Amino acid sequence: MSHSDSNETRSDDAETGTRTAGAFDIRVIIGALLGIYGVVLLLTDLVGNPEARVDRANDIDLNLWTGLALLVASAIFVLWARLRPIVLKESAEEPPEAV
Repeated sequence: MSHSDSNETRSDDAETGTRTAGAFDIRVIIGALLGIYGVVLLLTDLVGNPEARVDRANDIDLNLWTGLALLVASAIFVLWARLRPIVLKESAEEPPEAV
């Protein structure tokens, strides 16, 4: 039964000529970059010298907190893109000819 429901949804999309941006949505790209930077900072925090990083930051573990903040921001961007996708309309018109 769910198989027929998915076919009906696909046919509606084919009839209306709409699709979503998917992986090419800028929010997904920004979220992925923020997530990569967040993971790098967390790994730097786990591997780095603990005395040196705390001495320079007034007893605040900056790599840990900044990495976590970037991962949260990344999750928000990706969740936003999944919950409210950009819908693209496919035009049936042919592109104009070059002169």
